[in-house]
Amino acid sequence: MRILIALTLLIGSSSAFAATECTKADKSTWQDQEKFQAQLKEQGYKINKFKVTKGNCYEIYGFDKEGRKVEIYHDPVTGKAVKTEYHK
Repeated sequence: MRILIALTLLIGSSSAFAATECTKADKSTWQDQEKFQAQLKEQGYKINKFKVTKGNCYEIYGFDKEGRKVEIYHDPVTGKAVKTEYHK
């Protein structure tokens, strides 16, 4: 019984650490990273760090057009924001 409870807790807690998933599309369909960043900058974003995540997202760290510190995960195919986190 203890093992069953421990396994249930382990499985339930692992989903909290799951990476944000953005796409399963082939990388040949993704937007060009440089062009994507340029588009965001044209919209008023300041990008301090850009990376591709394990969940196939374009992730940026920086500031949005209102000057708020953000971490945003984008779908690299559509460019749409999948998840946005604001930081102080």
